[in-house]
Amino acid sequence: MRKPKMFSEFFKNNGLLMGGILMFLVSFWIIVLILLPQLSMLDFSFRYNLPPALQGTEADSYTLDNYRYLVFGPEGASDAFNKVDLMVFVRTILAAMAVTVLNLILCYPLAYFLGQSKGGGFIRLLVIMLVIPYWINEILRAFALRIIFGDGGVLNGVMMSLGLIDQPYDFINADIALYAGLGYAYILLMLFPMYNVIESLDRNQIEAARDMGASWVRIHRRIVIPHAKPGIASGMTMVFMLSAGALAAPQVLGGTSSLWFTQLVYQWFNDTLNWQQGAAYAIVLLVASIAIVLGFMKIFKVNMGDIGK
Repeated sequence: MRKPKMFSEFFKNNGLLMGGILMFLVSFWIIVLILLPQLSMLDFSFRYNLPPALQGTEADSYTLDNYRYLVFGPEGASDAFNKVDLMVFVRTILAAMAVTVLNLILCYPLAYFLGQSKGGGFIRLLVIMLVIPYWINEILRAFALRIIFGDGGVLNGVMMSLGLIDQPYDFINADIALYAGLGYAYILLMLFPMYNVIESLDRNQIEAARDMGASWVRIHRRIVIPHAKPGIASGMTMVFMLSAGALAAPQVLGGTSSLWFTQLVYQWFNDTLNWQQGAAYAIVLLVASIAIVLGFMKIFKVNMGDIGK
């Protein structure tokens, strides 16, 4: 009875016409733009890579070969497992976790400062200054970072002029540029959810805790972090999912040995034109990312409602 009541209240608050338009737009977004593409990708992942003449015939049946290839590699391979692709997959997941944790460490103090500061005009100006760089396209920002971290880039030039290093440091092959680029690309998605939640925290709670002699560590552990948990969960989810599925930053900022799993997906789709194998790789990455997010939500006792706040 709760769902029909919810819909009746929705149409009562928005009117029959506007409520119908909103329901249509939401349904179109969920079904056409999310569910159908994912279901199509899932169907592709269980198909053989056949020429167009054989598609739709009896030969066009379902198979697990695309997933088997990811684990065991091609038939007749000398190795028991597809070590190269599996290592790229594991490295991508671990790197995405590292970027997420790094962004959390960087953004939490800033989110607390923005949320609890009393200077309204200055805070709004600071927020605008944080947003303005993101008016530039992500690919252009990635190339700008490559210029900064390159052998003849700004960072190496400054360090050499100060006498800190004798020769240029290879930030690209050391993956420092890649991690910095991924962190910079999605840092606002970590900052603003935490800022919005911390801003609603009553300052009197912090003042009362300080009057009672609580240390800053205890205040943040017992008051601020529990209150900011929805924002932290939302930010970490978005940063992890987008970092694991990033393509532009790994393509531009990645070194010769820092292959990203999404680059393998791209190669299957565009270089070898094997959409079925690429779909299988993409589905594995999607399912693994969702499973990891749900696992951490279970560990840290965060529910879906917290992330949706």
